[in-house]
Amino acid sequence: MYKVFIVDDEPFIIEGLYDILDWSSFDMEIVSHAGNGQAALNALSAQPVDILITDISMPFMNGLDLIREARQLQPDIKVIILSGFNEFEYLKEGMQLGIENYLLKPINVEELESTLRNTASKLDHTLSPQTDDAYGVQILKDNILHRWLTGQIAATEFEERAQFLNLSLDAPDVAVAILRTKGEVSGMFERVEDMLKDKSYVNIFHDIDGDIVIVANVHAGEDEKKRFMECLQALSAALCETHPTVLIGAGSLMRGLHHAPASYQEAKKALQYVMIYPDLKVIDHAILEKGGSSASSFSIDWKEYAKLILSRNAELLAERIRFDFEQHRDGVTPAELQNIALEVVIRFKMELEGIKHSDESAIYQRGLRLVLDSGTFDELVQALQQVGTETIQSLLQDLKNPIVNQVLQHIDKHYAEELSLKLLGAHYHLHPVYLGQLFHKETGETFAEYINKYRIERAKEQLRNSNLKVHEIARNVGYWETGYFYKQFRKYVGISPTDFKVFG
Repeated sequence: MYKVFIVDDEPFIIEGLYDILDWSSFDMEIVSHAGNGQAALNALSAQPVDILITDISMPFMNGLDLIREARQLQPDIKVIILSGFNEFEYLKEGMQLGIENYLLKPINVEELESTLRNTASKLDHTLSPQTDDAYGVQILKDNILHRWLTGQIAATEFEERAQFLNLSLDAPDVAVAILRTKGEVSGMFERVEDMLKDKSYVNIFHDIDGDIVIVANVHAGEDEKKRFMECLQALSAALCETHPTVLIGAGSLMRGLHHAPASYQEAKKALQYVMIYPDLKVIDHAILEKGGSSASSFSIDWKEYAKLILSRNAELLAERIRFDFEQHRDGVTPAELQNIALEVVIRFKMELEGIKHSDESAIYQRGLRLVLDSGTFDELVQALQQVGTETIQSLLQDLKNPIVNQVLQHIDKHYAEELSLKLLGAHYHLHPVYLGQLFHKETGETFAEYINKYRIERAKEQLRNSNLKVHEIARNVGYWETGYFYKQFRKYVGISPTDFKVFG
């Protein structure tokens, strides 16, 4: 069993790391911890360990100095940095010291688990230094490109990091494709890299869902999208020999790198349509535009659906489905209505898997069959209501602790009021640190991250649909300091609320 040593000057971080993971499932155990770099170094002089998990900013000796000194004592030690500082200089220095990953606080549990699995694999196989370096660069590349395509990094910050990692993103147009397979994935990433090694305009990485993402940065000519699709078809045919379940979703070729996140989302959505087009191995997002004219006359507020799913409110979701379809039943043909219902099923699947990061196809295969077998308007609505209910039930089944479910419902009703772990802990008679760990374990997000995302979504609704001023909307969703609201809005949306009101 591999030995882990944790260093952080915040006791609740250390306590959380002890409790939030089943370390034995990674064949690891935490053998000790320290509250600063000097204390850790003293302990490491007598305690051999395999993995050091350390903060950077600490009293007496910072994390970077600790890593340098620890390597003198234990040259083969693997290091993971946890930091509240998203500073590029720290990242570069950490790379130069040879780290497994640089994870930002609040800790993303899935990313930490992935890093631990990969670190254990490296310890199992004792990779050569050259492979070690390549692996470390790929982890950073995965992290930066994923943040870029999910709108979690500012343009200037991304350009700086892309230049540092020698990513080729000089052309004006971009298209994104995603490869996904079930079962054995060993060797697939390396094979894709090898097959595309002569295409300098392509960058390849893993996203948080474990999919392989291809970013094509090109000077678009008239046939560029056609050539891109031909490349994906050839890639699919070759990969199917060893990975027969591989699927490829392709987003649109778009003008301007700032549209890459939209192409990425299109590619993700295209993959979901394998349930409707089971014979296709490469699914172009363009195929989703079939029947688009009917969809444009049938307006569904997908954000409201997402909000109801997130708050686990099956009753209101069922009411919303019936309301939307009643409003538009006379404006479209029965065939168009059925196509829209199929789109709703796909959207539900994407929302659930976006929260759980797991394959929930069985629910939606049944849902599609119910929609296709519907003979009347009421049967169609009831089929969608059943899919919505099953979606929420899937989330509720994952909540092993009823307290977290009550907290989520409390947030849904009181998000505009003051909310904190301290207040909720007192309300539910739990220590706030324990409640925070429980919330993170059950939802996959920290309490602060969940609250901010939830409030920002509500703010986006008001920015779209009201004439209120930005500071009024900020207060309506629970932000009493407008400056802090702007900061959080930029973090999660990528632009200011003022710009969103104009262009969103």
